[in-house]
Amino acid sequence: MDETALVADDVLARTRVRFLTAEAVPADTVRPTILASWRRSREFQVEADRIDPLYLGDQNLDIPLMRGAEPVLHKLGEQFEGQPISLILTDPGGVVLTQRTGDADLARHLERVELVPGFSYGEQSVGTNGIGTALEDGRPTTVFGHEHYAEHLENLACAGVPIHHPISGKKVGAVDLTCWHKDAGGLLVALARSTAEQIRQALLRHSDLREMMLFQAYLQTCRRWTGIVLAFNEDIVMMNDRARQLLDPADQSVLLGHATEALAEGRRTPATLSLSSGLRVRVLCRRVAGRRESETAGGVLSVKLIEAEEPLAVPTPMLPMYLPGVVGSAPLWQRCGHDLDRGHQRGEWVALEGEPGTGKLTLTKGLHQRHHPAARLLTVDAAAPGTDWAALPREHAEAPIRTLVIRHADRLAAPAATALAAVLRTLREDASAPWVVVTLVPEAETEPALAELLKSFPRTVRVPPLRHHVEDLAELVPLVLSKLGYGGRLTCSAAALHLLMRAEWPGNTGQLHQVLRKVAQRRRAGTIRPGDLPAEFHAVTRRPLNRFESIERDAIVRCLEDADGNKVRAAKLLGISRATIYRKIHEYGIVPPAR
Repeated sequence: MDETALVADDVLARTRVRFLTAEAVPADTVRPTILASWRRSREFQVEADRIDPLYLGDQNLDIPLMRGAEPVLHKLGEQFEGQPISLILTDPGGVVLTQRTGDADLARHLERVELVPGFSYGEQSVGTNGIGTALEDGRPTTVFGHEHYAEHLENLACAGVPIHHPISGKKVGAVDLTCWHKDAGGLLVALARSTAEQIRQALLRHSDLREMMLFQAYLQTCRRWTGIVLAFNEDIVMMNDRARQLLDPADQSVLLGHATEALAEGRRTPATLSLSSGLRVRVLCRRVAGRRESETAGGVLSVKLIEAEEPLAVPTPMLPMYLPGVVGSAPLWQRCGHDLDRGHQRGEWVALEGEPGTGKLTLTKGLHQRHHPAARLLTVDAAAPGTDWAALPREHAEAPIRTLVIRHADRLAAPAATALAAVLRTLREDASAPWVVVTLVPEAETEPALAELLKSFPRTVRVPPLRHHVEDLAELVPLVLSKLGYGGRLTCSAAALHLLMRAEWPGNTGQLHQVLRKVAQRRRAGTIRPGDLPAEFHAVTRRPLNRFESIERDAIVRCLEDADGNKVRAAKLLGISRATIYRKIHEYGIVPPAR
């Protein structure tokens, strides 16, 4: 180092000591990104006078990141042979997967500070460093000498760069170059960037062909469309910066739900939607073919904001339609109700398709009550054993049926479905034939056993799952509480409603009934707070949890509640380290209560 650099290094060392002793930090003596990281490290209560990284044991190296990175790392490692530089690859949490060092002295030092496979170098574990800080900030980061939070790292320099999956955009790990501080040069971060990009390109080559085709279609649309672009299939969602800036999660959910239906129905014409945030948009959904034209790789949405003064080129969104016992004003839900009503007005029998618990029977009952409040509605469960379908015409003759609902038609065996089809043809010939609705789960229309039966139902209406219109929870929660007998006595706070709206709701409104019933058993009056909700609503995870993980997550949530959101106190209650609780909170997507 030259004399100027030595002086600057000495100033930085004194500044770090002032920070650690809670003294004021002089302006312009430390980079803002490093100062922000120091503050996070202090909040994580990382020890500054020792290195004690969390050890997570041998990691699974049979992962896409390793398969894509291995050739890149091997080639670069050969170039570093004999050089005092280390090439490190980590997972997205900062746990070291591989470490290649070309110099024996540097390798021994990295072993002493445990910068080796199996140890976590996330900020929560060792404070400010090239790996953890790059992952925390989500951008390339250099940390030199005394900028490290822990003093045992002060003779090192490191440059870390997060690695994002080229298709999903998900952070999958980080690459880090570490050398002696005295040897560090300006090209360190450039080399780290280049390595990360090579790994990203390798991941692209290893990606599934279906994902590749969707990704290419997404890029083509981004190049020729200046507005909002989203691409999706069952596994991934991609969106450009305009989408992230202008659409909140509820709006994104509405658009993806609309696009899913448009793909399923083969609709290619633009649609105009009013989103829950108040935005009005014009949407075009384009199907992306898979390896064969008959296969679908996903869909790409081109979305344009409609200015308030711009006249609509397509009909305005449908007005809300009142159905007794039914609530919800989200566009997808409203369209479903209007489609069902249109089928009724035209005398078309309807196949009502949707996941269990989405409200298919509720919608049909509401429509019947709206148009024929005094007439007879008959519900028959096709899943019930011993149903005598041949008795339906006779029963209709004795007491006219205005609306007939046949539930769970997808559960009919082929002989029963054929028998029902024959009975419905007979019933249809009656001048006073009822309006008939069958309910079934998605994909059931393609079942050969139902082919003959569904010929009698020219219209299919798809009921969206709750996760595609979560904004309706603001109306659904009071309705369900009222049905449970707590109307006017029990309300839901905005904070609790926010947590409910983050959930996936695999059981749809049926699951909502069960959850609120359990909540009401514990709190029968007043206001439902976040702490009243089951533990799973305090976390957002990307994968199903096993029994042990669910128990662990629930225990952390409850201890955070008992500790008023103080993570350190919660860790003590659980008997685990602060680093572990931070990692678990991140892993399970737990939302700590506000302090």
